[in-house]
Amino acid sequence: MPLAFADPADKAIPIHVIASEELDSALARLSDDEKAWANAQNFSAGLGQIILCPGKSGEIAKVLVGFGTKGARARGRFHMGAVATKLPSGTYRIANGLEGDALEEAALAWLLAGYKYTRFSGPVSEGARLVAPEDVDAQRLEIIANGEALTRELINTPASDMGPYELEEATRALANEHAAVVNSIVGDDLIPANFPMIHTVGRASDRAPRLLDLRWGDSGPKLTLVGKGVCFDTGGLNIKPGGSMGLMKKDMGGAATVLGLAHMIMALKLPLQLRVLIPAVENSINGNAFRPQDILTSRKGLTVEINNTDAEGRLVLADALTLSDEDEPDLVVSMATLTGAARVAVGPDLAPFYTDDDATAAALSAAAAKVADPVWRMPFHAPYEDMIEPGIADLDNAPSGGMAGSITAALFLRRFVESPYVHFDIYGWQPSAKPSRPKGGVGMGARALLEALPALLKL
Repeated sequence: MPLAFADPADKAIPIHVIASEELDSALARLSDDEKAWANAQNFSAGLGQIILCPGKSGEIAKVLVGFGTKGARARGRFHMGAVATKLPSGTYRIANGLEGDALEEAALAWLLAGYKYTRFSGPVSEGARLVAPEDVDAQRLEIIANGEALTRELINTPASDMGPYELEEATRALANEHAAVVNSIVGDDLIPANFPMIHTVGRASDRAPRLLDLRWGDSGPKLTLVGKGVCFDTGGLNIKPGGSMGLMKKDMGGAATVLGLAHMIMALKLPLQLRVLIPAVENSINGNAFRPQDILTSRKGLTVEINNTDAEGRLVLADALTLSDEDEPDLVVSMATLTGAARVAVGPDLAPFYTDDDATAAALSAAAAKVADPVWRMPFHAPYEDMIEPGIADLDNAPSGGMAGSITAALFLRRFVESPYVHFDIYGWQPSAKPSRPKGGVGMGARALLEALPALLKL
């Protein structure tokens, strides 16, 4: 079911959002009965506190929602998403207490709180619905929410139902929705088409590897999104331990994120030429699996020594990034669940990104703060370049030593791109439920990038 606001014609229960510093003035505006009711329930405007004020017939006439102190609010985001999941079913509207970016965040939070993964559990009852506030762009927020829902749905689907073929089908469904075009190169056809590393990583699986290539738009600047589509990662011959393999259905989170972002771009009809490249593979174990110490020759001609078959994402991305460069785009963005090192560095809530351009970094950081999609700039640190140069080949896919793993992976990818380039090393998973983000797959960085595109591409 699409995420959408309630019909504005529906009778809606007003919500009064009250910050701690506004408590006295807000209570003064209530009727005597409402004030007495709030005092009887010790309403203090603490963050997330909810008071249902009854009408004369016992119905909910008004809702008071505590918005806490500025410090409390700063320790999280999407606070109205938690309110949405706690209120009884019905239609509501935000009457006062929020404006500007805070009001937009609250409205989006409400929409995102409505997402539930129901493919194997069946439908759930409809919860509290919100009438779109008058001062927000409701259509834009619905498009963004549904792009995020697409990302979550793809990540949450188990690998038994989301292999390379199914990821191609999802890409084609999105293309059909927006009159885009998709081409794919599948299985052994990758060899004469010169995508050797995509083929090598995926050849051990009985689910054929492929390169997916979506195009949309015929005018404006060129934006190419490249998403890592490893639909399941055993680690290959360097097999992962069970504890590390349990979440590997999410290893196509980069592909899921760029598809969600592509939906936003196409549905909003941004004036640009969009290309989405997804190397879709399953990293499996078989007699023909690639091995440690193998040396691969990439599409670009650079040779790569394999020192860990579990560092496969950068291999498939390298061939796709080389292809992206051949089209001379104005901006290339890769998104990938690439390294555990990034999680150690910034945890699961931040999307680390790499760029050589300070203006690009500033635009992304400003956009992220505006739309509550936190990102963090990481360095393309040139002194670490020799860590990815093994001597026997041009590049090493898994430098020894275990240090700066996210940085060396980003440096590896940069070797395959000449165009302006941004790389996101995302997690793609919400480890525990937070407001508007249930445990499971989650988009990271896409909304920040969408917000920054006008500045990045001069739209």
